[in-house]
Amino acid sequence: MKTMKKLLEANAAYGRRRVPQVFRDFCELSALEMRNSVDRRGRDARVARFREVASGYTSEEMHRFAELLGHLINVLGDEMTDALGQLYMSLDLGNERLGQFFTPYDLSLLTAQMTVGDLTEELKSKDYITVHEPACGSGGMIIAVADSLQRAGVNYQQAMHVSAVDLDITAVHMTYVQLSLLFIPAVVTHGNTLSMEMRDAWPTPAHILNGWWWRLKQPA
Repeated sequence: MKTMKKLLEANAAYGRRRVPQVFRDFCELSALEMRNSVDRRGRDARVARFREVASGYTSEEMHRFAELLGHLINVLGDEMTDALGQLYMSLDLGNERLGQFFTPYDLSLLTAQMTVGDLTEELKSKDYITVHEPACGSGGMIIAVADSLQRAGVNYQQAMHVSAVDLDITAVHMTYVQLSLLFIPAVVTHGNTLSMEMRDAWPTPAHILNGWWWRLKQPA
């Protein structure tokens, strides 16, 4: 986590950029790249957006973003955790934008483990369960549910589908990136759960590649 933090702070370019903006740009660039690798719809507009954001950084700074993504992949490869949520809070961004604070992963995992028995019981009569997260933040609670299922011997990549929503686009990008790297089938939507105003929907690679658009139309 310390290395990831240093890479982000280095891209603040000695105060020429604010760290919150660098963090948001990293999350957006990573999300755009991942989505473009599997989703052809709207790809041209996303490529243009990627170039627009990237144009504000030097090649060296873009290399740091790539290195940062590599570290994130390694962290999530070693253990299921809310790495981006932890990084966000370690950068003291909790008071930035919408007053967001992300729940420590250990607490999310404890909460998820209290309900995993009900989920595994439900799976005895269903091929898969659906999980709905109306204010997903960085996706920590979703990751904790997947983690709990895996600890209970359930393949969450086949037995769980997630619908997640958040009003903050950076939260959408954070959740999308982490769920994509953990191959969690999900659609992460930028929208307002209370008003039901929904904007762009971000299907994860697991959702697209495993045909969940079709599976969700069938009885569970």
